[in-house]
Amino acid sequence: MFSKVTTAGLALLLAMLAPREAASAPQEGEDIIGETGYYVTRYEDTIPQLARRFDLGFVELMAANPGVDPWLPGAGRQLLLPLRRILPDVPRKGIVINLAELRLYYFRRDGSVVTHPVGIGRDYWQTPEIRSTISLKRKDPTWTPPASIRAERPNLPAQIGPGPDNPLGDYAMNINYGAYVIHGTNKPLGVGRRVSHGCIRLYPEDIEALFAEVPTGTPVHIIDHEIKLGWSGGALYLEAHPGQKQADAIEAGETPDYHVDIPGLMIRLLEIPGASDLQLDWTLIEATLQERRGVPVRISLAPVGGDVMPLPPLD
Repeated sequence: MFSKVTTAGLALLLAMLAPREAASAPQEGEDIIGETGYYVTRYEDTIPQLARRFDLGFVELMAANPGVDPWLPGAGRQLLLPLRRILPDVPRKGIVINLAELRLYYFRRDGSVVTHPVGIGRDYWQTPEIRSTISLKRKDPTWTPPASIRAERPNLPAQIGPGPDNPLGDYAMNINYGAYVIHGTNKPLGVGRRVSHGCIRLYPEDIEALFAEVPTGTPVHIIDHEIKLGWSGGALYLEAHPGQKQADAIEAGETPDYHVDIPGLMIRLLEIPGASDLQLDWTLIEATLQERRGVPVRISLAPVGGDVMPLPPLD
């Protein structure tokens, strides 16, 4: 599914890649931002280190490169950097967090968007799907462990002030819903994973930048979209991500088992204006849903030899 690149081409791509993602301003009618990148590993590299360097999360980098050892990927291995992505299909305003994607989007008023990986709630402590706003911003916050966490760790102090032991990091933005907070962390390895008690954590450098420009009252919309569809250059793209169970399997070093729901996708496609007029590559669609590597794959205007067929008409 992904084309090979030459050594010279890789060197050029690496020279062009910034360490972290910059803001993008999608053009009218475009749903995709960013560009796919590649990286050739050195002996000392690890997946967590590379994830932070390229502003990616652990699970999304592992999903894009199945079979890679996260701690010993080895020297000279070509990694796909999933830096190109379909924007969420919700009102693009304020902060949008897609749980399945383990990623936050901030849609600025000037039409540009910045995106960062996040850590979210683990099993039984899932981050909820909500619509709310940023109600309070705190620099150098004090953490008061809630009763739910104190029940697990009764030896915690009543409060933890600013400093390296504070799990909120240096910046926190309260969501006007329960006790949920978007914050930094003193454990960056948790970014891009499902490890929290429901709050949303970012790399320290990402929350610092976000904190500086997000005002109180900013809308917050938390969704859980494993499958995304979007347009670019008049072509339709599909992007598939692991769900909760599959992400847990990836973290455990196991091979995820993905459910391929072709009928469900067909229903969604029929709801997209213009999609019923396209020729679609169903072999590629099925492979994308099965692999779930988290990158946009063009599914319309399939190459010669693909399993091409139009969508069925509406009843």
